[in-house]
Amino acid sequence: MTVKKPAPGDLEPIETASRDELQALQLARLRWSLQHAYDNVPHYKAKFDEQGVHPSDLKTLADLAKFPFTTKHDLRANYPFGMFALPRQQLARIHASSGTTGKPTVVGYTLKDIDHWANLVARSIRAAGGRAGDLVHVAYGYGLFTGGLGAHYGAERLGCTVIPMSGGQTEKQVQLITDFKPDIIMVTPSYMQVLIEEFTRQGLDARESSLKVGIFGAEPWTEAMRREIEAGAGIDAVDIYGLSEVMGPGVASECVESKDGPVIWEDHFYPEIIDPETGEVLPDGSEGELVFTSLTKEAMPVIRYRTRDLTRLLPPTSRAMRRMGKIVGRSDDMLIIRGVNLFPTQVEELVLQEKGLGGQYQLVVSRNGPLDELLIRCELALGATDDGIARRLAERIKNLIGVTATVQVEPNNSIERTLVGKARRVVDQRKK
Repeated sequence: MTVKKPAPGDLEPIETASRDELQALQLARLRWSLQHAYDNVPHYKAKFDEQGVHPSDLKTLADLAKFPFTTKHDLRANYPFGMFALPRQQLARIHASSGTTGKPTVVGYTLKDIDHWANLVARSIRAAGGRAGDLVHVAYGYGLFTGGLGAHYGAERLGCTVIPMSGGQTEKQVQLITDFKPDIIMVTPSYMQVLIEEFTRQGLDARESSLKVGIFGAEPWTEAMRREIEAGAGIDAVDIYGLSEVMGPGVASECVESKDGPVIWEDHFYPEIIDPETGEVLPDGSEGELVFTSLTKEAMPVIRYRTRDLTRLLPPTSRAMRRMGKIVGRSDDMLIIRGVNLFPTQVEELVLQEKGLGGQYQLVVSRNGPLDELLIRCELALGATDDGIARRLAERIKNLIGVTATVQVEPNNSIERTLVGKARRVVDQRKK
């Protein structure tokens, strides 16, 4: 699909600003955010004081490295409202993270926060090729999960017509796509694979649907999955990134004309890459853990939040702001199997190269005495038969990754999905 690059007039001025202009804005907003957190969040005042730093110590952007990190543990330790910088009565909305065990991480928003969020998701949809008047099918889950409402408000802000389908009801999803003829779908990439399979099950060709663009987020996905989805649905597949602790979807998003990594909206979020072991800030281009500091959040500023996502900061291309590379894994979900480091995305690449598999997979790790055992569950594609896939895939995993695994090929739709459409990629039974 040939995509016309947007003219400068289609963009906000900040999207084409010079690096000096952007950094001047970042410095001013960063000073405000640090002071706001220090003055209004007891946790941050205690942490700053303990580390011997004060917001006034920030003279340059590089000085941010002097300030302490925020972790998910900090958010849970201050559950539910201890990280809020304003009285709860002044907040307009509360969300909470999905997919965690124990206490969720709770985030709050003022009306101004929600306004910024809607603008950034609108910017993200426009970067993906969306325009006012487009029909947008939102299949992210609605509720405490930030995906559904984040996408919804952003699409409306851009001037689009929204179909608030939410997750699940796969057969009905395909019916509404067929009948309503949306231009854009916003959903997890793993659930888009399920939808493509459902088109086939109903005797339909997803490539002939009205969809032109898919905006996929909420879980890491690979270039191999992009190619599979684009071929299977006949669309442009672009990556949107976000996390509830920082805002929700729309922290960064890919431009459809380049598809070279999500552009971080640096006028609202200041990114760093750190060594996950030492905490040292690494230069752009180095692989490490992504850290964000919010620049405009009122209800819940976050200072140097460790996302645990492993990626790189890349130079600007389609916009004036830096990009992030594909997430290669997480610093806290890397599996060590008999001394070998393994990320689920490594297995995903190999699963997607098998034509007879449907793209869904799950890694089940257990322990038999002192030894780790790895079971990889996969699903057959609709209409496919197992012609030695399990043996072939196990051999490739051993040869290319260096891990011995048992591969189990199961009927289509055997692997469970969550209510918000995410596939549960890892079941680590060793933790039990």
